[in-house]
Amino acid sequence: MKKLAFLFLAAIILVGCDQGKQRYTQSSAEIDSFKAAVAAYESGDWEAYKSKFADTAQVFYNSDSNYRSPAEVADYHAENNGSLSSYGFEDNKGDIEMVVTDDGETWVNFWGVWKGTVASTMAEVEIPVHLTAQFVDGKIVKEYGYWDNAPMQKAMAEAASEDVPDEGSEEASSAEGAEEGAEETEQ
Repeated sequence: MKKLAFLFLAAIILVGCDQGKQRYTQSSAEIDSFKAAVAAYESGDWEAYKSKFADTAQVFYNSDSNYRSPAEVADYHAENNGSLSSYGFEDNKGDIEMVVTDDGETWVNFWGVWKGTVASTMAEVEIPVHLTAQFVDGKIVKEYGYWDNAPMQKAMAEAASEDVPDEGSEEASSAEGAEEGAEETEQ
């Protein structure tokens, strides 16, 4: 009888210890791949950035219906970051995790603070960002990104208004004089 009780207890312990596949972690191959994509973004290495995505990946930024391909996303970032003297995610101001859903999907979630400096004005912009990426076979197949773009739009509008000389200013007067001189030369 003691042997039977011991076997029963051993079976309960073994079943109770079987955790199955890990559903939450802060270290995985998918997290390392996501961090490599972020590093490629920060360095402007768009080929390395695109290599982290499946060819058919869909990337949604501040939308759940309009998506871009990895190549379109790389072009989007290159264009948007072109007027910045520096940009990237601040160290120690975020978190990253991987979860496996009840449906068996693998997602990496990233929260961070993006910081950029507008080259023409040296204005610094900080924007909290959330990215979540679904991985299949080590590649991102779907990514959603959410952030408030208003601070960047404001900084860029201010930079554009600083590029336009005020009416009546010496700079505007010399620009008008140069235009008048050019018109006279054409006639």
